[in-house]
Order: sequence, then C-alpha cells, then structure tokens
Amino acid sequence: MVQSNSHCRTFEGSNYFRQRLVLATLSRTTIKIKNIRVRDDAPGLREYEAGVLRLLDKLINGSVIEINATGTSVYFQPGVLCGGDIEHDCSLQRGIGYYLEMLVCLAPFCKKSVTAILKGITSESNDPSVDAIKFSTFPLLKRLLGDDDRIKLVINKRGSSPDGGGHVTFGCPVKPKLLPIQYTDPGKVKRIRGIAWTCRTSPAMANRMVDAARGVLNQFLTDIYIHTDHGSPSCTGMSPGFGITLWAETIHGSVYLAETCSEPKSSILRDFKPSVPEDLGKKAAFLLLEEISRGGCVDSTNQSIAALLMVLGQTDVSKLEVGPLTPYTVPSKYQRVFSSDVQADTLSEVRL
Repeated sequence: MVQSNSHCRTFEGSNYFRQRLVLATLSRTTIKIKNIRVRDDAPGLREYEAGVLRLLDKLINGSVIEINATGTSVYFQPGVLCGGDIEHDCSLQRGIGYYLEMLVCLAPFCKKSVTAILKGITSESNDPSVDAIKFSTFPLLKRLLGDDDRIKLVINKRGSSPDGGGHVTFGCPVKPKLLPIQYTDPGKVKRIRGIAWTCRTSPAMANRMVDAARGVLNQFLTDIYIHTDHGSPSCTGMSPGFGITLWAETIHGSVYLAETCSEPKSSILRDFKPSVPEDLGKKAAFLLLEEISRGGCVDSTNQSIAALLMVLGQTDVSKLEVGPLTPYTVPSKYQRVFSSDVQADTLSEVRL
C-alpha cells in the first residue's frame, strides 16, 4: 500500500524494504514505512533490516533516519551519496550478499569510489553468496558501467552460518552515466565453471561435491572445471560448513548461476538432516540446468538489478531479454504488463 503527498511518500508493511530505501536514496525522496509486522508475535524491524539502515547511514551524508519505539515505523530522509571507505558488520541473520546487492545498486552513483569492507556470513541459503555476486552480478555490472578493472570483490575470509566470521572487500568506481544496452541474444552455453568450498571440515567434502556435480553435468558438456577452496582454520570463520557454486557461461557473455550450501549446525528444525556433500553437488547441478532452461541474458537472481540499472541509465532505450519474471523483480500484479523482452522505457512507468 502506498500513500504520498508533496513531501513524503508512505508505505505499509515490510515487503520490498531494501528496494524502497534504494529507490528513495536514488530519487532523493523522503519516505515513511509504517505497520512493519504489526501482527507478528515479534513486531517491528529485524536486526538485519536495522543493519541496512546503518549501512546506508555510512554511505550517505546528511540522511535522517527515525525509528519509533516499537520498531514498526521508519522515517527515512536521504542525503547525498558520498561513498568512500566504509566498514560494516553484517547481521548474522542474513548473508553478506543481502547487503552487497544494495551496494551494487548505489555505489556507481556516489561522489567517491566505494571501498567497502563487509564482515559476516559469506554463503547462506536465503541470499546470494559472495561468489554469486562476483561471478554472476559483476559481468552484468561491467556491461552497464564499462569493463572497469576497479569493479572488484575480494574474498579475504569465508564464514559460514551461524557464527559468520567472513571478510570481503568490495570496490566500485563512480559511473554516474550508465551505458545503454541492447542485449537480447544470450547465445549457447560454452563452458561451466564452479567453486566447491569448505570451512572447518574435511577437504574431502569439496571433492565429493565436485564428483557428484560432474556426474550430472558431464552428460551435457565436457568443458567443466570446478575449483576446490579449502581454507585453513586461520582463514575461515568459526562455524563448519561447505557448499558449491556453479555457473554456466555462454558465447555472448551471459552467465547462469546456481548454488547450494550446508545447513547450519544450530538448526533446530524437527525434520533437519545433516547435509550430504553428494546431495548438495547434485542439487546444484540440477538447479543450474533449471536456470539455463529459463533462458534470458541474465539469471533470475539478477533480474531486479538489471531492471533498476537500465531505468537509471541515459535517456536511451535499453533492451534486455530475460526468462520468466520473478516476484522479486516485478510484483505479480504487474507481471501481465511485461513480455520476455523488458525495455527500460516500459519499466520506468511501473511503480516497483
């Protein structure tokens, strides 16, 4: 639900919390979000959402953020996107990728190049991992910003759920004018690459995931290389874990990505079962095949980022072919407006 007046726009509920803050920042619009989980047993903002507001406060100069006593209402008046060097401890309720997605949308429009040090969980089942951002989102970002070597993500230390301990460095230059793109032919898949990682577990876990994934993918392609990354205890967080990230590259530079990781040791679900490396490897392989079958020039994880950056580009038509739209990209009630070809001039008319 949206209400607006000449000075402030009002939203209700916790849905699209990051998107509302990002769009408010880029458009210099004051917003108020109220009735946040008012019917829940634990109403108000979650810790990871408060972490988003703290990160924005570090990135923006002159912003005003007000939260009521119960945490069910947030008032946000954006200031100037300054950027520069920042350091942030991410909430352990979500992965670092949850915060990186927001930084990717804001960093090109800052006054200074952004160098952000983020600490927390590098791979988590609810959010894109840092590997997904690096190998799937960055190729898209480089198409819109130009092939700039200053766009980087260095994984200094991996950290698994629930205790985290990961450490990454994100860098992005200032690019106030994004390049228009005409990207409607993804091309055929030419190779598959991947990373199988482990933290505080046996290195054999990574090899078992690789063998299981290759057992599925070798039926379709021979150019497959999956790197294993086993960090020493001094280079990993405090929690044991393992996972695998696979991505397919096409002849025209499109990237499709899928990943899986082990469940945290503190899981208290009744039906919880210990993660088996072979199951994770097969699951990642089948998820990658499903992502490829969806088609499009970007995978489902990056649809929303691509749409937003296309709208923020120069006054020229950008055209991008995508697969089936996800609810995160466009709310279901608006999806009937779109076809497989999403154009920036159409998106700009839709309130996301």
